[in-house]
Amino acid sequence: QVKLVQSAGGSVQAGGSLRLSCTASGFMFDNGCAGWFRQAPGKGREGVGAIDYAGDTSYPKSVKGRFTISQNNAKNTLFLQIDSLKPEDTGVYYCAADFHRCGECNADYCTEEYDYWGQGTQVTVSS
Repeated sequence: QVKLVQSAGGSVQAGGSLRLSCTASGFMFDNGCAGWFRQAPGKGREGVGAIDYAGDTSYPKSVKGRFTISQNNAKNTLFLQIDSLKPEDTGVYYCAADFHRCGECNADYCTEEYDYWGQGTQVTVSS
């Protein structure tokens, strides 16, 4: 059974940084694909990054240059580093993973081809 457990988020001031983590059981990040998503208050879920089997990452232009996905295969943990935080980054962040299907991001959006999802974690950015 696959389970993705996310770390706590946080409340930070604009301009600050935060690193979110997602630890998997029953799933190996170096043997599958993963992504990060967020949902702002009153809005739909949007992708903020994806990583494929080869470790290649993609991001929509809205976060490119500020968001970085990485993984620690030894600890089976996926990370999302968020720099230069903006108030509009506020929302609930989710990690997602799949054994076979890889989501990817273009300039405008990320596909959501994942079977497994974390529980979500709140990120609040104040101005």
